[in-house]
Amino acid sequence: MEGEVRRRGVKNILCFGDSNTWGWNPVDESRYERHERWTGILQELLGDGYYVIEEGMNSRTTIYPDPVDDFRSGKFFLPGLLFSHKPLDVVVLMLGTNDLKHRFPLSAYDIAYGAGTLVDIIQKSGAGRDGGAPVVLLVAPPPIGPLTKMKDAEGFKGGEEISKDFPRFYRHFAEKYGTAFLDAGEIVVSSSVDGVHWEQEEHRKFAEAVAELVPSLLEA
Repeated sequence: MEGEVRRRGVKNILCFGDSNTWGWNPVDESRYERHERWTGILQELLGDGYYVIEEGMNSRTTIYPDPVDDFRSGKFFLPGLLFSHKPLDVVVLMLGTNDLKHRFPLSAYDIAYGAGTLVDIIQKSGAGRDGGAPVVLLVAPPPIGPLTKMKDAEGFKGGEEISKDFPRFYRHFAEKYGTAFLDAGEIVVSSSVDGVHWEQEEHRKFAEAVAELVPSLLEA
């Protein structure tokens, strides 16, 4: 109860993503500390008027069930998370990199369509203030590659080229659903260590870009 009272008037931001939201360190495959992850840095930059909720999962897809890794579909998890964390003011949605895996196989349009489906779920969820919809920031993940580790090179075969088309199609679905859009590829670069994850300085750059956008999203 005390924590709830303390957070009255605080804006709640749900960050829903994959291993780059979870904080996978490509150098040693550990997890970055909270203050090193972009979500933790975002909290630091926004300050006490905001509450940043981390919801990252390794190998999470947009809407597609993974035949190898169970419980990775974002569509499976999202409705319950929205209900659990409401009321939400903003949802930062960044998924799609894992949909590039060769076993799916999907086009950039298919992957962006999956992200758009999640936007639709958020907008219809009633998880915002007074049963309304949270504001959505749809993020196109940055391109992957070059893939330097064998398991990634095989698992994401062909994905590097497909990922270059993310911005065009993610922007299309952002416009379709009337959401804010951010192209992460204009801000961060996937690590040369594995071609998929972000090194620590990229987390700060991305957090700074999101922090700059959030106040304007809430004013719209």
